[in-house]
Amino acid sequence: MTQPDRVFARIARRYDRINAVLSLGRERAWRREGVRRLGPGLVLDLGCGTGATDFEGRPVVGLDPVPEMLALSPVPARVVGYGEALPFADGSFGGVFSAYVFRNLTSVALTLEEIARVLEPGGVAVVIDLGRPRNRLMRAIHRLGTAIVLPLVGLLFAGAPGEYWYLHRSLDSLPQPEAMFSGGPLVLEDVWRSGLFGFVYGVQLRKPT
Repeated sequence: MTQPDRVFARIARRYDRINAVLSLGRERAWRREGVRRLGPGLVLDLGCGTGATDFEGRPVVGLDPVPEMLALSPVPARVVGYGEALPFADGSFGGVFSAYVFRNLTSVALTLEEIARVLEPGGVAVVIDLGRPRNRLMRAIHRLGTAIVLPLVGLLFAGAPGEYWYLHRSLDSLPQPEAMFSGGPLVLEDVWRSGLFGFVYGVQLRKPT
């Protein structure tokens, strides 16, 4: 089990509550914005965790590497697995959705290749995650704030300050989304920002027909 997997296994039952606190209640709205961009058809929820996303009636398969998280999901079709090696046939899904997962991947490049493989031609993938603001000054302020706030919230609401110190460090692990999702197997169609200083980002990608 990787370090992120161990972190999420320990906080599984408190994960959604802490997300609501840290996002000031906005976290589900950020997910809804991503879901709105999906087309019809079967959706793969990649890194589905506790199954907190409402897919508005679309059929869903939930995949997550952490059984403790997956066990809490209400989604009937649940699979333990990793984004870097999806256990599905080519062209299995009309859409792929992934929220707050990419910072924890072993390989972003391999995961994007796998998403492209399991998508139907023309299918849409939506990724939502956290990162640092683009502005240098805002980035420094944000880094200082998360170093204080995240472990404190982890201590108060989960008794797990170390796990949320990991979250603070993970925010610096990847480049900005405009760079990370360009030039891969999927066409980058849109990038949007939400949250304080724009630290939440969303991307919309499409598999070429």
